[in-house]
Amino acid sequence: MNEPRHPILRVSALRKEFRIRERGAARTLTAVDGISLDLYPGETVALVGESGSGKSTVARCIARLVEPTSGDVTLGGVSLTALPKSALPKAYGDLQMVFQDPTSSLNPRMTVRTAIEEPLRLHFTLSRAERDDRVRQLIDAVELSDELLDRYPRQLSGGQRQRVGIARALAVEPKVVLLDEPTASLDVSIRGQILELLGHLQREKGLAYLFITHDLETVRAIADRVLVMYLGSILEEGATEMVFDHPTHPYTRALLSSAPVPEYGRHKERFVLKGEIPSPIDLPTGCRLATRCPLAQARCSASIPPLVPVAPGHAVACPVVLEASQPRPTGAPSPDVTQHPSHPSSRI
Repeated sequence: MNEPRHPILRVSALRKEFRIRERGAARTLTAVDGISLDLYPGETVALVGESGSGKSTVARCIARLVEPTSGDVTLGGVSLTALPKSALPKAYGDLQMVFQDPTSSLNPRMTVRTAIEEPLRLHFTLSRAERDDRVRQLIDAVELSDELLDRYPRQLSGGQRQRVGIARALAVEPKVVLLDEPTASLDVSIRGQILELLGHLQREKGLAYLFITHDLETVRAIADRVLVMYLGSILEEGATEMVFDHPTHPYTRALLSSAPVPEYGRHKERFVLKGEIPSPIDLPTGCRLATRCPLAQARCSASIPPLVPVAPGHAVACPVVLEASQPRPTGAPSPDVTQHPSHPSSRI
């Protein structure tokens, strides 16, 4: 009998609010609105959504670079949110982050050698020779020449800088790596190399990745599971193949249908949302998508819908499509959603 798997990282009801001032009045900006997720050893979970949906804030709250307003983050059975700040550096031995901009994430006054060596000094008691040997192992692991060790970030290309950032993150041998748009600032050819490198390192070291991105083609290629985020909430989650081949929530369908088709002459049905994304200062009541969704009904604004399973490992937060997917007695009228040209049975 197979032993049950346990998540290495568990996020429960995470919420982050920022107090801001707008026209002299104090307001609350809700960036993350009670999301939960599990991440298992050796797994890649992608967090996708429009810019401003709160994806990066989730990563920063998990690492406590930003203090969450409420909720809990557990790493290897230890609650990170309950730890005093003085204990966080030790916890970072198991949790590291690779940032979107490789230039700003590296200290311009540190050489490559010093940047990679710094976490080794903080987390391990090593001799100078041992540190030097470990730095060379790390630079080799990210497929860079040790001739770059005495260069500064400004003397490196964007791809080289991101590889240094990855080497620095791996220096402490973490179990979980938070990847916040790690390839967004790189050109296409370098992007592929970095993704291949991340995959190789994951297989070799059993790393768990939380991969934050808006690049849907990348998600389909590397992620085991996908969480679709909008205005701080998770609207759909499931295995990558299931979500891409059978998108159920209207927002997921709109997101996937907006992605460019890589094959010339191939077309797909568009599912278009109306209006603009609301301000996180004035969130809509009920479903966050209700003000833009062409399938919205009056009940959608009554309460925030929970994530409900529609298939094993696939959950959706939309009562309209959930009702439409339920079997109905013979002769019973179909719900209004089935009259819409973008009924969930019309797959992207």
